[in-house]
This record gives sequence, C-alpha cells and structure tokens, in this order.
Amino acid sequence: MKNKLHLGVSRKIKIIGGKWKGRNIPITRHSKIRPTTNRMREILFSWLNPIISRAVCLDCFAGSGALGLESLSRGANKVTFLDNNHICITALIKVIQSFSAYNSEIIYTDCRSWLQQSTTTYNVIFLDPPFQNNIIPEVIFLLERYNLLEKESWIYIETSKKRNIFNTSIIPNYWILYHKKITRNVMYYLFLRRS
Repeated sequence: MKNKLHLGVSRKIKIIGGKWKGRNIPITRHSKIRPTTNRMREILFSWLNPIISRAVCLDCFAGSGALGLESLSRGANKVTFLDNNHICITALIKVIQSFSAYNSEIIYTDCRSWLQQSTTTYNVIFLDPPFQNNIIPEVIFLLERYNLLEKESWIYIETSKKRNIFNTSIIPNYWILYHKKITRNVMYYLFLRRS
C-alpha cells in the first residue's frame, strides 16, 4: 500500500559521552523532529558536567530522546521523557529497551497537561519544543506554578533565533543566565534557578 506509514529509520545520531558513548539513536521517518546537534549536545553536557551525575531530569519535548539518553549515559539518576508524538514515543520505547535504561519513564502526553498533575521535582529540565510552537512561556509558568523545580535547578532552553526569549518577560528574575550560545538559526540557553 503506497500510503501506508512506515516507521523506518531515516538517520541516526550518536550518544557522545558516558557509558553509552558511540551508541546510535535512530531517528524515524515521519517523526518531524529536529534533534539537538552533536556539537551542541557536546557543549551542553560540558556545561552540565558538574551536576548531571545523580540528576533527576525532565525532558519536556523528548523527540528522539537524545538529551535524556545523554543524561542517563552520563550518570543521571532518572529521566522522565514526555512527548505528544506517538511515532516518537514508540521509537523511544524501543531505544530505551535496547539500552536497558530502567531508570527512565516515558509518557505519551501533552507536556502542559502533565505538568499540572505531576508531584515530582526535578533539578535538570530540557525545553526544546518544535520551533513553530510558542510554548516555552507557558511551560516556564507551569514549572514554577506547580513547584516542579528543586531550589537549585538547571533549565536548558533551545529556541529559534526568531523567538528571542529575552524580548519578553517570561524568564523569572531569579533564573540566572549561566551560558548562552547563538548559531545562525538557533539560540541555546542554560539557566541556573535559585530560590
């Protein structure tokens, strides 16, 4: 059948550090995801290196799972993966099983609905939504409103250069910009939240 959806692999990215260094993460066809580049993951995890070991992480828009898997590879205690794309979730479950990553939780959900019901607190949060969605302000509000952040937390945000988050008042004044990187089309931020 020509129109049947095939979940074959279109490309792969690699874990770049830790116990799973060099292992592949398949990117399925039709998932419409934009994984964080290898170079940026390398930079991000050099920033997070002092605290990623034993971290409790929340990957709000998991996609391929690359950020959460990289965290687990480097010693994170637990990662909760959220995504509302069934194709991504199905592929991620297979990857998690193949890695025997038992200290992870994969939830097929809308991030915003889930945040309003969660009772777990996290100290590393990844916010890398589809660029066409202006969802980051709402997610930041919900993380704070429902007390889902540890007193000292690290929040990574990846966004289109067209959506400069500093053009708005969405960042709480007690979130400290710890690192920033700008490429041609993308802005990458790491905030330290202390309250």
